[in-house]
Amino acid sequence: MTALDRPPSLASSGDDERAELRAHYRSVRNLTEALAAPLRPEDQVIQSMADVSPTKWHRAHTTWFFEEFILRGDPDYTEFDPAYRYLFNSYYEAVGPRHPRPQRGLVTRPGVTEVGRYREYVQDAVVRALELVELGCNHEQQHQELLLMDIKHLFSTHAFAPVYVERAADSDAPLASQAWRRVDGGLIEIGHDGPGFCYDNEGPVHRVYLEDFEIAERAVTNADWLEFMADGGYRRADLWLSDGWAHLQSTGWDAPGYWDDHDGQWTSFTLSGRRPVVPAEPVCHVSFYEADAFARWAGARLPTEFEWEAAARRRPDLRGQLLDADRAHPAAAGAAMVGDVWEWTASAYLPYPGFVPANGAVGEYNGKFMCDQHVLRGASAVTPVGHERITYRNFFPAHSRWAFSGLRLAR
Repeated sequence: MTALDRPPSLASSGDDERAELRAHYRSVRNLTEALAAPLRPEDQVIQSMADVSPTKWHRAHTTWFFEEFILRGDPDYTEFDPAYRYLFNSYYEAVGPRHPRPQRGLVTRPGVTEVGRYREYVQDAVVRALELVELGCNHEQQHQELLLMDIKHLFSTHAFAPVYVERAADSDAPLASQAWRRVDGGLIEIGHDGPGFCYDNEGPVHRVYLEDFEIAERAVTNADWLEFMADGGYRRADLWLSDGWAHLQSTGWDAPGYWDDHDGQWTSFTLSGRRPVVPAEPVCHVSFYEADAFARWAGARLPTEFEWEAAARRRPDLRGQLLDADRAHPAAAGAAMVGDVWEWTASAYLPYPGFVPANGAVGEYNGKFMCDQHVLRGASAVTPVGHERITYRNFFPAHSRWAFSGLRLAR
């Protein structure tokens, strides 16, 4: 039985457990507001491309989730505004029609102030009805990461490159040399099978057979990537998958996302503005196509998601940079496999053996996307603390690179 099959019940919970859940709910909700606080109302309503959403929409959609899946079944609950059910549904077909995603930036009403009132109204009601709050909190933590990913893309398109968070320049960090760690194969258990929350796509627990392999001790860095570029990595068709090469030709990519050549020096747009590329940091904002090409250039490959999980289980407590709202940027690459950047794997996003989506609209959360997506593992520098797990399966299409995505090599 998955976490989605068994929504948390408070019927037998003690007062301390109820208070802890209420505190967790308020903490998650307050972090979303804190992340939005540095933005002006005008910043929160713009949509810079079809794949990203306005900050105002994220704030409203996460509120809609609690209203739709927790409060709507209560006969005593009065919805805040019937129009919001259409405007802020994302992809849940079972709920009904929804406003087209590419047009979210055209919704001028409700405004930022009305969305704030909507959040307060629903929050007061949810405190009194805590069924499915754990799922809702994890859902909102996902959108906290998406909020920062999306506002980074929006600000990168702005003529004057606004700064989301001011921070001092990083001191020069030593570049960690690359080393390899042997991982013994055999019959390995994969998936979440312990206490705590997980998404339904993290189970059921099942066994896979792995050959012995080696995995890199650190993620691929900006310094590594500059060598790839200098060796013609973006110009050599022999390194690229066919679809990747075709995409490269159509986009003109010659560097990772947000990189730009300023008078011979590579810079990267960050949430603290445009900065010189730091060699010791893990490369970020690369697509699956680019990650696969780099691995081939390096004489290695991407690990499967099962190899990645098997290797990460050997070091369960190591964490890289997770969300620090005063930084929102990776740290220098180290030994941790969780944190800094999501790591592309060689695995397609497919159901585990025995996977069955939960009944109803909640079952649309993960299963319906198991087509033409690739799995990323770990977490990133904008993943909220507590939302990271070794079994977490993130997924994006092969061409996507606005996520905080990097890679680690295997052989």
